[in-house]
Amino acid sequence: MTIREAQLVLADGSVFEGESIGAEPAAGIATGEVVFNTAMSGYQEIITDPSYAGQIITFTYPHIGNYGVNDHDDESRAAFCRGVIVRDLARRHSNYRAEGHLEALLRRRGIPGIAGIDTRRLTRLIRDAGALPGAFGTASEGALLAAARAEPGTDGVDLVAQVTTPTSYVVESERSDRLIVAYDFGIKTTILRHLSTLGRVEVVPAGTSAADVLARDPDGVFLSNGPGDPAMVRSAADQIAHLIGTVPVFGICLGHQLTGLALGAGTIKLPFGHHGANHPVKNLHTDRIEITSQNHNFAVDPDSFAGLGKQVRMTHVNLNDGVCEGLEVVGERCFSVQHHPEAGPGPHDSQYLFAQFDALMSGKVSA
Repeated sequence: MTIREAQLVLADGSVFEGESIGAEPAAGIATGEVVFNTAMSGYQEIITDPSYAGQIITFTYPHIGNYGVNDHDDESRAAFCRGVIVRDLARRHSNYRAEGHLEALLRRRGIPGIAGIDTRRLTRLIRDAGALPGAFGTASEGALLAAARAEPGTDGVDLVAQVTTPTSYVVESERSDRLIVAYDFGIKTTILRHLSTLGRVEVVPAGTSAADVLARDPDGVFLSNGPGDPAMVRSAADQIAHLIGTVPVFGICLGHQLTGLALGAGTIKLPFGHHGANHPVKNLHTDRIEITSQNHNFAVDPDSFAGLGKQVRMTHVNLNDGVCEGLEVVGERCFSVQHHPEAGPGPHDSQYLFAQFDALMSGKVSA
């Protein structure tokens, strides 16, 4: 195998040497906002998660690709991340579920990557400085530095428009008597699998109006995960405001942030976000600690709940940094969480939230 020497250059001038893997980027340069993910497995689900649109994923776990890939674990119809950074790409895979090698998936999906990077040093840098624009590839160091400094990152960019479905589609269910309308802000396949156990799911584009949704007479509305700055999807928040109090609403990740905006709360950008499958979250109703899967750079500001027109309560809190991990609108059958209860990949501690949505749609609880 021919080794293609490559470099990763960050906007602050930091340089990392490695070798090119995956697809060859145009002009030998791939750019994006560099973040790190602390999960020890689930690299295929992470790479195909639309929430990584505009970002380059650094895997902190050093050995990536060892159990291969398979079609079932893809989380979307396409890959929207800008690239991947790994310490060591396994040259051989071994697992009974494997249908191919990770690098073959990267090439098939058009995802460039760089291996041989000191990901420990890189992670420490991002932890201290925050997520940084970066560029990697086989181009010269000067060209990579210029590209990194020209990369806008994810602030103020509508990334949802890049990942949402262009047309509505249906995911069938054995429970054909119930209809769930799911907004696609970057929805994951694993979420759809969970929702389809609760009812027939009609997935609609991010720009769908509340009137269009209500005309379908849904039993519940789901607000999906997705990439980027929630402030850039303000029109969706405006539509969600018309749904709250009319129909049961459940939001995850970006859907949680948009619920906050719809209620009049504010959002903030975190220094380096939460990306991993090991974040401790406390349920404030039960005092139970849940280990959760997370992938977000923005969060709802709980300090903005005071003075809202509706009574909004924080239901979950991140024990690492105090970030709001969940909220509910008292008496309006509306709740949302920042973390991922479908956990693809990750632990299943929070899976009960789908049952909570089920209960709301059945009229068994009124939260």
